[in-house]
Amino acid sequence: MSKPKVLLLGKLPPPYMGPAIATQILLNSALSKHYDLVHLDTNVHKNLTTLGGWSLKKVGQNIQIYYRFASMARKEKPDVILIPISQTTLGFLKDAVFIFLGALFGRRVMVQLRGSDIKNWLARSSWFTNVLVSKALSAADGVIVLGNKLRHLFGDFFPEERIFVVPNGANYPDIHAGSSSNPEELKLLYLANLMPTKGIEDLLLAMKELKKRGVAGVTLDVVGNWINEDIRRSCLHTVRAHGLPVRFHGPATGKKKFRFLSEADLFVFVPRAPEGHPWVIVEALAAGLPLISTDQGAITESVINGVNGYIVPTHSPRRIADKISMLKEQPSLLSDFGHASRAHYLTNFTEEKMVERLSNAIDELLPERFRQPV
Repeated sequence: MSKPKVLLLGKLPPPYMGPAIATQILLNSALSKHYDLVHLDTNVHKNLTTLGGWSLKKVGQNIQIYYRFASMARKEKPDVILIPISQTTLGFLKDAVFIFLGALFGRRVMVQLRGSDIKNWLARSSWFTNVLVSKALSAADGVIVLGNKLRHLFGDFFPEERIFVVPNGANYPDIHAGSSSNPEELKLLYLANLMPTKGIEDLLLAMKELKKRGVAGVTLDVVGNWINEDIRRSCLHTVRAHGLPVRFHGPATGKKKFRFLSEADLFVFVPRAPEGHPWVIVEALAAGLPLISTDQGAITESVINGVNGYIVPTHSPRRIADKISMLKEQPSLLSDFGHASRAHYLTNFTEEKMVERLSNAIDELLPERFRQPV
């Protein structure tokens, strides 16, 4: 018997953002051993500056993508179509076309949310948008979320058995768990796009607070891409005005990024806005790093407060500083947290675990001819 065919929609990098990274990892994963994978690249943005905007060129590109999708759905006859969905009105409107077309061609459609802000977005949206979302989701056969605590987001749209949990996961052979060789220095790492919603300003203010308290030997490496000039100027001014031990490195990928992770002692990522299950968290766990983060999306299913790191409130530079200072003074606790992070990663967030969970979800939607006899 031939393998079930899955049509996977998704953006590929650049830019390097969570959904695009996820698509790339899935296409290179062992998922292809279970299914005949067919991919449609839906990316019309090649850099972060064009996100959220529109133009006649983008409209034309999207029409071409719809045409390719319809052609693939008709010719390839996939058994399941996996469609990532957006949490913005324009974004979901584009995604809804894929859902309706997939249903029109008689395909089984699984949607996937890689965030956690959908209820907030719908509460702010018009009745038309809410009706559109309801109609589109009713045309789908199931939904995937990134954590157990996010299942409730779709309780109004799907029965419990059609809501599947598939956290992010990947293998990182180039990450070597460890810490810096200088016991007197605590090397912090921030690795994300540099924007207020990702918490970079709160972390810099925490560094300012540590200096005010006289806490020495704490340095911060900031690795990421500036989103706009205003935030760049503001952050650089904070660092220069207070003489903070902060180094900005620009974006990094591949082995260069993994080297930062391998050389760090503590990972700090304190987003202010809803997240899904950030890839940087998975990478930090793989590197065996203790973490300080906030309760956004499914983060608390990876950062277990008091076990492998700390969860702090959003907008809380002083609380961030408190936890950094505590770990600086207790190197044994820092080491214990790091070992717990690595163990948590190996148990829950490897590529094999993600493929297993995703396969189980897809299998629930497959036609009867692919079902294994009990």
